[in-house]
Amino acid sequence: MPRVLHTAQALVDMVLEVPALPPSGGNTNAVSEERYAGGATTILVAAARSGARAVHGGAHGTGPHGDLVREALAADGVELSDQPRPDLDTGYCVVLVEPSAQRSFVTVYGAERQVTAESLARLAPEPGDLLCLSGYSLFEPTRDPLLDFLDTVPEGVEVVLDPGEPFAGFPHALQDRVLARTTVWTSNADEARALTGLDSVEDTPEALRRRIGSHAVVVVREGERGCTVFHHGRGTVIPAFPQKAVDTNGAGDTHTGVLLAERALGGDWESAATRANAAAAIAVTRWGPRDAPTRAEVDAFLG
Repeated sequence: MPRVLHTAQALVDMVLEVPALPPSGGNTNAVSEERYAGGATTILVAAARSGARAVHGGAHGTGPHGDLVREALAADGVELSDQPRPDLDTGYCVVLVEPSAQRSFVTVYGAERQVTAESLARLAPEPGDLLCLSGYSLFEPTRDPLLDFLDTVPEGVEVVLDPGEPFAGFPHALQDRVLARTTVWTSNADEARALTGLDSVEDTPEALRRRIGSHAVVVVREGERGCTVFHHGRGTVIPAFPQKAVDTNGAGDTHTGVLLAERALGGDWESAATRANAAAAIAVTRWGPRDAPTRAEVDAFLG
């Protein structure tokens, strides 16, 4: 079976529910606090709960945050290809969640940034594997090791780019270098608009495919409107399953993890996107970024 591999950072999310964001220099009181293993963890756990073999290739630290990440991955059978970094803990991200379910982030770096091309190469991607990249890894100090590793990835590996908000702001030459190896693009609508410069999200999948190449599969998520899957010269709108959201943190990563797991298990892109939409719909009704549903839960939801 092809594997779902991830090169990006696994962090601890410190999720604070707040009545509103404070003004500059102001103060607010949190309604609740939870700590979860987030970042790449969410995608890998979602993939594993859908039945795929999932492996994390990023660095992780020695300390309570690193322990939390490893425990979360191990609980769902996600493998690690690298060893903990001594004397440095994994970083964390403060997530402020407003009553509207809107999120704001503050990130503190840690051991997860200590990757090298050699450490990433321990993932040993093989043709058929789905190898995930994050736009957030294209900042220093993880950018150059990731690019060097990417140059060694064999043909036939599906290189999946999750661009995140930063990708559109990177220099054009850096974008082109990454897109030249990308075979699958998966993003939200804002990220697709940002790279293409188009206002109409309906036009972005085809524009992205032209930018990446005719070989590419493009998936653009639109929240309650579902997602569009564009490949073989045509786009298909996959309807969503709108729910009352209590926390949207991790919904996009859950979608990506389930999408890739279904591909690893042999599903076509449209069927994979349907199950990913269902998984994201379940995830937004639960607190925390690690609330990806199991395969059985998605089956029951679709049934």
